[in-house]
Amino acid sequence: MSTMTTHCPEQYTADLKVFLNHIYELKKGVRHMVLYTMKQQYKTYAIQRLESQHIAYVIQPVDQSKINIFFGKDECIHAIRRLITRPLNQLTPEEDFILGAILGYDICAQCERYCSRKDKCANRA
Repeated sequence: MSTMTTHCPEQYTADLKVFLNHIYELKKGVRHMVLYTMKQQYKTYAIQRLESQHIAYVIQPVDQSKINIFFGKDECIHAIRRLITRPLNQLTPEEDFILGAILGYDICAQCERYCSRKDKCANRA
């Protein structure tokens, strides 16, 4: 029985299928950057896959069992390296807004999220 810690999994899990689909969409120009949370055990495979396709990436630990992996166009990853310096739940409303915009999230939804987060910050002060 194969474990998913190998370099080339014999059987892809649903998590890896989603990861591979994100790579496909990136290569086809559907998106410029991806944020995907995956199990730590797939980290080696993910890195090898991204590097073999010359895709820039940044990895951020979430906890002992999960990582966030940002990957995409070089320009986006350069910005992510400067922006993501702490856990995502600790980003300022402005940093969160920028991240959502880079990821291509609906800009109106991002505006609503930003205002909501700003209101929460103002109420705490």
